[in-house]
Amino acid sequence: MGMAIDVTTPGGFVLALLPELVLTCWMLVLLVAVAWRHRDEGDQQMAGQLALMGLVSTLLVVLWMWVKGAYPETLTGMIALDGFRYATSAIFLIGAILVVMLSLGYLGRERILVPEYYVLVMLAAIGMLFMASGADLIVIFLGLELMSMAIYVLAGIDRRSAFSAEAAVKYFLLGAFASGFFLYGIALLYGATGTTNLTQMHYQIVTLGLETNLMLLAGIGMLLIGFGFKVAAVPFHMWVPDVYDGAPTPITAYMAAAVKAAAFTALIRVLLHALGASDAVWMEIILWLSVITMIVGNLIALAQTHLKRMLAYSSIGHAGYILAALASGSERGAAAFLFYILAYTLMTLGSFAILAAVGTRGERDVRIDDLSGLASRRPWMALAMTVFMLSLLGFPGTAGFIGKWLVLSAVVSADQIVLAVLLVIASMVSAGYYLPVVMAMYMKSAPSEDAHSGSGLIGAARWVVGIAAVLLLLLGVWPNRVLDMAADGAEGLRPAPTRILTD
Repeated sequence: MGMAIDVTTPGGFVLALLPELVLTCWMLVLLVAVAWRHRDEGDQQMAGQLALMGLVSTLLVVLWMWVKGAYPETLTGMIALDGFRYATSAIFLIGAILVVMLSLGYLGRERILVPEYYVLVMLAAIGMLFMASGADLIVIFLGLELMSMAIYVLAGIDRRSAFSAEAAVKYFLLGAFASGFFLYGIALLYGATGTTNLTQMHYQIVTLGLETNLMLLAGIGMLLIGFGFKVAAVPFHMWVPDVYDGAPTPITAYMAAAVKAAAFTALIRVLLHALGASDAVWMEIILWLSVITMIVGNLIALAQTHLKRMLAYSSIGHAGYILAALASGSERGAAAFLFYILAYTLMTLGSFAILAAVGTRGERDVRIDDLSGLASRRPWMALAMTVFMLSLLGFPGTAGFIGKWLVLSAVVSADQIVLAVLLVIASMVSAGYYLPVVMAMYMKSAPSEDAHSGSGLIGAARWVVGIAAVLLLLLGVWPNRVLDMAADGAEGLRPAPTRILTD
């Protein structure tokens, strides 16, 4: 038996929101510290260390609640207490921790003296936690906006760069437009069902026979447009290359990994938990979104010569793979999603950490050919980058292979054979832009004697790359424990009416 929490009492509600409250308290402490000391690089380092302490302590709280098996005494609260919340929250926090570690040396090297940077990273993490814990559309929307507002500012945090300013403006304008669609979708779903609570919404749809209600279907469509922007699904992806290209590299990694994972988490909970009875409608839409996203993301990535833009389009292709897991409409697909986003977070953050290390004169200008000869000058960096590229490709022996195999098995079990074939083809196409990176590092000579002389991982960035590479290899050959945890986390997404009847 787990730990029962009565969310109708003040004490139970505080306990249910303990991770969010702990991280919020740390953020307020950091805010005071930054207001007090913000003059030099030493003050900024102190801010980063405080942020790291706050994120690690929050991760420990999440793991404690997961180990204790905390669950709600009632099924209609606004806060979810299940394995899916704990698993996704842990992944978001791991991503935020690695981003802070990557930023400690990067900001000083790039002469970005903005200690508030770490406050914004923590605010974005708080928003992600609310998206993971939301059992009500209002809570999910508040978490989404809190996360988005912080990321808008972080994208333009380098005030000396015109490209960073352009990224922030584009992301803000298009993000606000997408949020309007999302909010309108919530209004239509409320109009159709009379509630914004996910469990009650599913119960209303089943008992009142609203599966094909026109207002409900319009609300689903609006929600998918809003989520489609946040997860960078085609055709809502046009902001990705410029925003990823212009933002500071650690923030690009944060957007590509944790922000995308948070949006997918909320989307999966809403579709499987609240709108499972209307799956005949949204599964078809998700399937086609997956197909188009995989094809467009991978084909355009083939044409890229700059590493940062290649990774941006690569992230679009991976959004298509994750959508394929969701298109299965099953808990098996949700479990595949949990494992995949863990692996994807590690390999994405590791790739951008290497990019930041070699792009000492600006990461935007780093071409794939600029990595030529890296293996002879920086062998450990080249080895780590090889692990990341092969894992993104889905090469056997890496966590990326296990993740894609899980997605593929979920799709096949749902009898979506055409989608499975297209997923395999898209993965094969991706070899055309991942393997040239490896070939450049190992099979081409350095362009000059002083090439890569300034490249190097600074401080905690070494730990980011090392931890990510080792975990990807370990999960590629010994994934059993994490697979069991993913399956356990997906069990919390059973359709609400089934849970009510069985209880």
